[in-house]
Amino acid sequence: MDHRGRRDDPPVSGTETASDGAAAPRTPASRRRAIGIMGGTFDPIHHGHLVAASEVMDAFDLDQVVFVPASMQPFKEGRRVTPAEHRYLMTVIATASNPRFAVSRVDIDRGGTTYTVDTLADLRAQYPDADFAFITGADALAHIAQWKDSDALFEQAHFVGVTRPGHVLADQGLPGSAVSLVEVPAMAISSTDCRARVAQGKPVWYLVPDGVVQYISKHGLYRPGAPVEDHVHVPSRPDH
Repeated sequence: MDHRGRRDDPPVSGTETASDGAAAPRTPASRRRAIGIMGGTFDPIHHGHLVAASEVMDAFDLDQVVFVPASMQPFKEGRRVTPAEHRYLMTVIATASNPRFAVSRVDIDRGGTTYTVDTLADLRAQYPDADFAFITGADALAHIAQWKDSDALFEQAHFVGVTRPGHVLADQGLPGSAVSLVEVPAMAISSTDCRARVAQGKPVWYLVPDGVVQYISKHGLYRPGAPVEDHVHVPSRPDH
């Protein structure tokens, strides 16, 4: 893939989608693996995450998408998050039915604040011969220049912003060859809303995978008295 979208496509600019054209014939013996990396809190993981990963996998002809639950993202002071082991196990449950989805513990096992540059470095050690496509929300790409060691990020991966149909990425001076957009079906699902629904005693069936619904119920997550961790790191800039 050479970090540039489909293997038979020219570089895709930050204001175009990567869904045009057909994938080149796959020749496993003659090409590097193409792996998508989706980092996030996944508190909880929901169908929006899974659909986005599937759409990017198709658009970029990826061999695999690796979900990476964060240890502690650089949130604003006072954010309370479900313990990492619960978030990790929910992600494992949610992705188990797709053999091309995997879950990595690199951020959880490293501990501390999770930064994308560290995530990619650790995964590079595990997948030295793969090309990476880092999957994130298109809105986040607008701030990528402020992420920790942003210059190094573009050397480690191609960045894919998932977005609603018709969205155009504002010109942030990003290298067009390093950033692409992929339109995904509009799904009004967020982890924040899922947590709120559970706290209010409302169902989250069909918003999150069935196994995750059962896990949330079994462990009493998102209800009064549920286990949480305080993430109080306050960065001087919106690093990721």
